[in-house]
Amino acid sequence: MLTNNKRITILCGHYGTGKTNVAVNLALSMARAGEKVTVADLDIVNPYFRTLDSAAAFNEAGIRLICSRFANTNVDLPSLPPDLYAITDDKSHRVVIDVGGDDSGAMVLGRLAPAILEEDSYEMYLVVNRYRPLTPDVPSTVEVMGEIEAASRLKFTGIVNNSNLGAATSAGVVLRTVDYANELAQAAGLPLVATTVEENIYPDLEGKISDLFPLTLQNNKPF
Repeated sequence: MLTNNKRITILCGHYGTGKTNVAVNLALSMARAGEKVTVADLDIVNPYFRTLDSAAAFNEAGIRLICSRFANTNVDLPSLPPDLYAITDDKSHRVVIDVGGDDSGAMVLGRLAPAILEEDSYEMYLVVNRYRPLTPDVPSTVEVMGEIEAASRLKFTGIVNNSNLGAATSAGVVLRTVDYANELAQAAGLPLVATTVEENIYPDLEGKISDLFPLTLQNNKPF
């Protein structure tokens, strides 16, 4: 299951996999369950920054947001969040980390790797979307996975199948990715922890796919 009992959940993946929407929904789910939650966005180059779009929902749910000081501005500079180390130092909060789709985000995660490994209470999930051009098959996705592990100095613990075509996604679109996700999990030697689906088509897939996780789309953006 996407939800787990570890203090830190890390979501990584290539550009356009939709990991930010997964992170937002997971954090809100934890908050509804009564957890103290922090979301940390390590997309440190502003054009790829999206978690701040959910700041109002986070504020209403009592979720703390750690993000770049230049988020949602016109300043296009890599910028580390000033409270980055609260991720590992403040153990009173569950943390959901949204890692950037390039090496920069994974390298920032690498700065935290020693403390994360020492605490030994984390899951790191590879969020995949079969319909993205750079990860259409298992070998290319495994290659991306290895690059992220090398940069972050952390190992993945599971796979999240977030394959979708944005607004054109149907139940059939998702069903056609199940074999790919299972083959990827087998090739990587990791569990397939969840398949995500937009909440409006969740009823069409309930009972047909195991560990199905419904998503409320973030500001109507593709997931």
